[in-house]
Amino acid sequence: MRRLGLAAAVLALLAAGARAEDEPTPPPVGAGSPPPAAAAPAPASGGDDDDLELDPSEPDFTVITLPTTLRLPRHKLAFRLTHRFTRSLGQGDFGDLLADFFGFDSSARIGLELRFAAFSGNQLGVYRTSDRTIELFASQSVLRSARAPVGLAVHASIEGLDNFSESYSPSLGVVVSRRLGSRGAVYLHPSWVGSVRLGGGSGDEDSWLVGFGARLRISSTVYLVGETVPRLGGYKGTSSEDPSRRAPHHASFGIEGRAGGHSFQLNFSNGFATTPAQVARGGRNGDDWFIGFNISRKFF
Repeated sequence: MRRLGLAAAVLALLAAGARAEDEPTPPPVGAGSPPPAAAAPAPASGGDDDDLELDPSEPDFTVITLPTTLRLPRHKLAFRLTHRFTRSLGQGDFGDLLADFFGFDSSARIGLELRFAAFSGNQLGVYRTSDRTIELFASQSVLRSARAPVGLAVHASIEGLDNFSESYSPSLGVVVSRRLGSRGAVYLHPSWVGSVRLGGGSGDEDSWLVGFGARLRISSTVYLVGETVPRLGGYKGTSSEDPSRRAPHHASFGIEGRAGGHSFQLNFSNGFATTPAQVARGGRNGDDWFIGFNISRKFF
C-alpha cells in the first residue's frame, strides 16, 4: 500500500484568558473565639457531573456523519436514527420533484444507532443500516474543549457488510474540536479507513481522509451544520455512473433544531454515506444530491 502522509492542519486558536476569582479574607479571630470551621472543599470542575450539562456549542455526538468530541455521561445512553432518501433531487424537472414530494416518496436507506458510556469519557456503540451494514465503534475523550483550547478524542470502528459477515473495514482517527464561544464549534477529523475497495480490482485498498465539519448556532435552539471529507491518499473511490472516474468527496449540509434531549436535523448530501467506509468511497455523482434527516435522543 502506498503510504501518503496527511497534511498538517493548522487551527487558529484564540487565547482564552482565565479569570481569577478573589476569595474573601476571613475576619481576624479574637482571643478566646472558637476557630473558624474548616471550609468544605470546592467541587472539582470537569467531573462526571459536567457531562450531564447541556453544551450549546456542541449539542450532539455527530455533525451530520462526522463524529464530534461531545462526551456521553458515564452509564448513560444515546440513540440516533438516520434517513437518506434515494431519489436524486436533480432527477427530472421541478414538476417531477414536486410530484415526488422532494424525494420523500422514494425509498430510503435507514440507520439505527445506540451508544453507551461504560466509563467516564468513553463511548461504545453499534450502528446498523438497512443495506445490512453493521458498524461497531468506540471513542475515548482525551481533552475537554471546556478545559483546554481544543477538544480531542480518539475514534475507532470496524464495519462489515451482510450483517457483519464479510468485507470488514476498520478505521482509526482523531477528532479535534474548537469552540466558537457559545455559537458553535468547528471540527477536524483526520482518519485512516482500511479495506475500502469493493468488488475486487487492483490498486490501493485503504483510504486516508481528513474531514472538516462545523455547527453554527443561529438562535437558542437552531443550528446550521456542514461537513466535507476530502480523500488525501489511497483508494479514492469510483463514480457509480462511470467506473473510470473518481467518486466526488463526501459533502453534506443542513439545518438542525434542538428540543430538550432531542435533536432533529434536515440535511442534503451527495450520497448515502453514514459510516467511515461509505464516506471513504465518496458521493454518488457530481450533480446528485439527496435529502435526508437525522434524529437523536439523549437518555440523560
